[in-house]
Formats: sequence, structure tokens, C-alpha cells
Amino acid sequence: MTDAVRSTTLEDTHVWDLTEPTTHLRDGIAEFWRDRRLRQPIFWHENSSQHPGFWVVCGYDPAVTVYRDSKRFTSQRGNVLLTLLAGRDNAAGKMLAVTDQPRHTGMRRLMTSALTRDAVRTLAPRIQERSKRLLAQWSGAGTFDFADEIASRIPIWTICDLLGIPERDHDLLVSLTKQALSSEDAAQSDISAAAARQEILLCLLDHVESQRQHPANGLITALIAETFEGAPLSDDQIVTNCYSIILGGDETSRLTMINAIHAFAGDPRLWDRFTEAEDLGTAVEEIIRCFAPTMHFGRVANVDVEIHGTRIAAGEIVTMWNISANRDLTRFADPDTARFDRKPNPHLAFGYGPHFCVGAHLARLEIAIVLDELRRSARSIIPTGQPRPLYSNFLHGYATMPIQLV
Repeated sequence: MTDAVRSTTLEDTHVWDLTEPTTHLRDGIAEFWRDRRLRQPIFWHENSSQHPGFWVVCGYDPAVTVYRDSKRFTSQRGNVLLTLLAGRDNAAGKMLAVTDQPRHTGMRRLMTSALTRDAVRTLAPRIQERSKRLLAQWSGAGTFDFADEIASRIPIWTICDLLGIPERDHDLLVSLTKQALSSEDAAQSDISAAAARQEILLCLLDHVESQRQHPANGLITALIAETFEGAPLSDDQIVTNCYSIILGGDETSRLTMINAIHAFAGDPRLWDRFTEAEDLGTAVEEIIRCFAPTMHFGRVANVDVEIHGTRIAAGEIVTMWNISANRDLTRFADPDTARFDRKPNPHLAFGYGPHFCVGAHLARLEIAIVLDELRRSARSIIPTGQPRPLYSNFLHGYATMPIQLV
């Protein structure tokens, strides 16, 4: 690495501390990323008394370079700032997202059979029925919170169906997932988020133990019957990977829907263009590019490596900021405009390379069905109050979204 790269970013990373959740809610954050993409698509974020320094990759091409290179960059020391800055991830080597090759390949095989495009399509009729029923309750019925009444329910209900978790625990998991990676309250402590993650793990453990005695239709029972590296999967292996599906699957779908509704409510012309979009799949892909909540993923360098002219030392943290890379003018024409006919659309909302999101097909399906049913049932989306933002250095979005459907 060069001293020039470090010194030119010292002031900026004190002013724009990317580890601080409120930074991502500040006016000017979009301009910050735009400027960085143009001047320094890879830069060093200074350390502080609370955390070590780390590399920030905000340009599209260098982000793809890191994502695809699973040999020189490891996921097993964490893949988000929360765990990377702590120096470890307790699920390393057990959870798919934080497991390296060659173990990753075998573990991924266990998960993907239930999450292929064809497999998740079998869930479509139930997602559609639930979406129609919930939207019918609120179309023309006055103000309601889209985040709470629609977006918080459909994804977790669907994931619970996939796992074989009964309805009695659906609302509990909705509440816990909201707390686990982001907060609806700026004052919420890291301890509260950690407690929520622990509660999810304990809930899943209960279901694994129950389904060992009483098999159900779903991924948990399927994993109980699997073997990995010559042995049955342990409770810990099953729980950690189902946990990953719950957090990743719920947060992505739920917050993408909410972020899209926020944009539609604020710009009726954008809503009109979406309602007129002929190819729903193409339109949804653009919605995901523009409004997906995951701001970054991360790795740690295994060896000294040079990426696009920047030298990175072994052991240093490297974070890829999708929220910036997905607006990179060198890859996306008119990147700040939602173009519902955009093709191709190689966005990084689901990551890239070996760790591409295993639940991407499910997320696309949920978002497509809910938004398609919405455009069938409502002519207009009218904002009726200020949405409450999330406080997170990982997820961008809103905890509430008060609207009317007319």
C-alpha cells in the first residue's frame, strides 16, 4: 500500500466514518460515494480507538475483482464490518457465507437444492395468495404501515415455510430479525442486537431438536437427513446455516420492498413507469440494483495482493461497498435513474463469484410477486407520514413506511 493513499483519506474518514450508522443517513452521502468512485475507487479508512483501519472498495470493477478471488481473500474472518472489525466470526467454517473453498462447495450443495429457481417457484402460489390477501385489507382503507403490515410478513412467512417452521413462531422471528443487524432506534446497543441474534439461534435449535423427533416438510428436516464430509450434520451446522437464510433472505426482500415503496411514494412518475413496465423480471432486477439494502460485504486478504494498482497487505480488511458500485457510471449508464428496461444488469446486490447469494432466486420471487400484486391493486401510493430510518452500517432502509393505497 502507498502512504499517498492513506494520507489523502485521513481527513475524509474522520468526517465520513463508515463504521458509524448515522454516517449513512447524512445529507451528502451519495455525493461522497460519487466523488470517491471518480477519485479513489479503492481507499484506506483510518483506524480509531474503537476499530482497526480497513480498505474501502467503492468502484464496480475492483469490487468484482475481490468478490471473485476466493483464494487471495478469505471470508472466514467475517464478511461484514460487525465481525470483521471484531477480528472473527464465530460461525466461520460452519455457515456457508463465512466458509472458504473447498469446504464451501460441499456445504453450498446442501443448501442449493431447496433454493434453485424451480424449487422456489413452488412457493409462488402461497406468496401470491398472502400478498393479495394483505393488500386487499389495505387498498382504499386509509393509512397503514407498509413495512409492518406487508413487507415484514411475506418474506419471513415464506422462509419459515421453506424451513418447516410453524406459524406460531413467525411473528417472533419477524421481531428478532429487525433487531439483529439493524436498529429502529439510534440508541439501541450492540448488546441488544447480539441478544436478538442469540434468540434466533435458540429458536432454530428448538426446531432442529423438534424435527429430529418429528420430521416436517422443509429444509431443516432435509438437512437433518444429509451428511457432510462423511458424517451427519450437527445441530450447530444446521442452525447456523438456517440462521443465515433467515437473516439474509428476510432482510434483503423486506427492505428492498420498503425502499422501493419509499421511492414510489416520493415520485409518482416512477410508480407510473413501474406499473407500465412490460417485463416484470427486468423491472425487478432494476429495483434490486437501486434499492437493495445491503451496503457492503467484506473479506480479509490472505496474502499481499495488488488490486487495480493498490497494494493490500496480508491480514488487512477489504470491504466492497455495493451501494456505491451499483451506481458506477463506468458500468451502468445513467446509474442514478431507475430504468425498468435495463439490460444487462450485472448489479452486485447479491454479491458476486463463489459467495453469490444462495437465496437470490427466492428474494427475486418475493419482491416480484408483492410489487406485481401492488401495481394490480393500487393506482397511487400516497405518503402519509415520515418513515423512520434504520440505524446500521450494513443495511440501508426504513423501519416504518406510512402510506395510503388508492
